[in-house]
Amino acid sequence: MNDISPLTDRYINPLTDFGFKRIFGTEANKALLIDFLNVLLPTQHQIKNLTYRSTENLGNTPIDRKAIFDLYCESESGEKFIVEMQKAKHNYFKDRSVYYATFPIQEQAQKGNWNYKLTPVYTVGILDFVFHDHKDDPTLLHVVELKDQECRVFYDKLKFIYIELPKFTKTIDELHDHFDQWLFVLKHLPDLDYQPDVLQDNVFKSLFDTAQIANLSREERQAYENSLKYYRDMVGVIDTAHEEGIQKGIQQGIEQGRRREKLTIARTMREAGSSLEFIAQITGLSREDLQTLDHDCS
Repeated sequence: MNDISPLTDRYINPLTDFGFKRIFGTEANKALLIDFLNVLLPTQHQIKNLTYRSTENLGNTPIDRKAIFDLYCESESGEKFIVEMQKAKHNYFKDRSVYYATFPIQEQAQKGNWNYKLTPVYTVGILDFVFHDHKDDPTLLHVVELKDQECRVFYDKLKFIYIELPKFTKTIDELHDHFDQWLFVLKHLPDLDYQPDVLQDNVFKSLFDTAQIANLSREERQAYENSLKYYRDMVGVIDTAHEEGIQKGIQQGIEQGRRREKLTIARTMREAGSSLEFIAQITGLSREDLQTLDHDCS
């Protein structure tokens, strides 16, 4: 394995794939995900506990089986949650969100005499970009529901919650509530050298401890460096594309690069002795991809 280069940041970047999964995607840290989701959810759907589900969709067709979520979990009362970190604009991002939401709906189908009663499904998107049709709107939190022509909620069991993170501009002294605190951490964690006084409750103490680069194992540090390099490269590509007015083909390249990044991280962790289960939690790779690791590493 290559020697690990020094990292100047104290905390990991939660907008990288590795950082997002380490903070929100492991059993040991699920209290962080529960707290974050409860900030976004209505009172009647507050979560006390949740179970992580496979992020690989087991659809009936090859196309369906390519749908892999960043995080997929279920609450004790049956609500389904898809949680996605989206780094770059996608021409059909909203269509993709609706399509992904159909899988936790369909999996509720029961054989025999079924009454079609469904449990709620939530898609939560943390966006590192601004919707083109909302670029002049300062609103950064969007809760989307099915409504009728009178703007009354027609169906309350399907919700899409989007956070346009670039619109969050508050400083540490301007944070008014727990929602503000979460957005500040998501946006500024790698820029911090210490845990601010305003972020001293137990949830954030746990988060800052989890996010310390010094607490990563050797293989985790290597995996994070690979993820951070991809994130920085992708940001550079997007910035250059915007400057030059080039849009076509960007998303396809981003998706291909993201998969290559995950495979690189997975191989590094497998060579260091990490289990396939842990690698799956960190990368979200499919079983098919993970089954090739032992062959590649042999």
